[in-house]
Amino acid sequence: MPELPQIAVRLPQELDPSRAIELAVAAEAGSFSALWFAENPFHRGILPVVTACALKTERIGLGIGIVNCYQHHPTLIAMEFAALDELAPGRTVLGIGSGVGARIERLGFAYRPLASVADTIHIVCTLLRGEELTYRGRVFSVDLVALHFGPPRPDMPIYLASMGDRSLALCGRVADGLIISNMCPLGYSERAIDLVQNSSAASGRPPLAIVQYVPCAIRPDREEARHLAMDAISGMLMAFWPVGDDWPALRQEIVRHSGISKAEVVGALDRLRRGEPADRVLDGRYVDAFAIAGTAEDCLAQLSQFRDAGIGEVALSFAGDQPASDMAYLAGTLRAGPSSE
Repeated sequence: MPELPQIAVRLPQELDPSRAIELAVAAEAGSFSALWFAENPFHRGILPVVTACALKTERIGLGIGIVNCYQHHPTLIAMEFAALDELAPGRTVLGIGSGVGARIERLGFAYRPLASVADTIHIVCTLLRGEELTYRGRVFSVDLVALHFGPPRPDMPIYLASMGDRSLALCGRVADGLIISNMCPLGYSERAIDLVQNSSAASGRPPLAIVQYVPCAIRPDREEARHLAMDAISGMLMAFWPVGDDWPALRQEIVRHSGISKAEVVGALDRLRRGEPADRVLDGRYVDAFAIAGTAEDCLAQLSQFRDAGIGEVALSFAGDQPASDMAYLAGTLRAGPSSE
């Protein structure tokens, strides 16, 4: 069997808490490394689900990827996640980000992603060390604040969700790990990892841990899996990519690494938004660039490429209507070892 990264499970925010708990238990039974949870404005809050999953599991890691610092003030992040660390000792990895800019601005904030994250990291880390802090930041400030209980883990690992070059450089200077979002081809990820690790080394810090989110479709029938992946990719493209061809530079950089031309992606997006089915619009290049898909052994071979790229953990978002069964299928293949064929 090829050398693999750690394999985690990403639970979507759309899940109701009861279903999330079921999948958390299934992931622990399958010996997956962690559960990763994401929070975006206006959907279910993350902390009740994470807490419930912490209570229903014993060993699996709990990756928070991410909470945004506008809806969760830095002092609140320190309060909540130090308490969660008491509930699930040593299992929590805290992911911080600035959130989705368009949604944050709807809350009345002036969106300043880099400054907000830099302030948040400084405040949270100081409070988790049990220290009192007065700080004047560009976005967040505090005056003589300290936690009124002893945080159990002053060195709780903190990851940043970073994509642009300046954000990646900041991540290398201040964080313990990088979260690479869905819909990032491996070529883009390798470039991002180089930027982060070079920034970390220039700051005299050790290499950062790297986790990447990837949509996954895994079935014994390879073609069924790849069609499921197309459906997942089409939804993410429509959610994350702008209408028309006036794209931010970051989206252009991501597509440049996909092997698909910008003109083709613009045309595909237009057709998808007009209601054409994904399997008529997309082709195998989209699956190869943006997902892990196929049989369990196909998926393990693809996962080994992430390890080769410097990614230590891949958090899989299982597509389709039977994620628990698909997790068990992948876990069973891992336990069985190499195919005898």
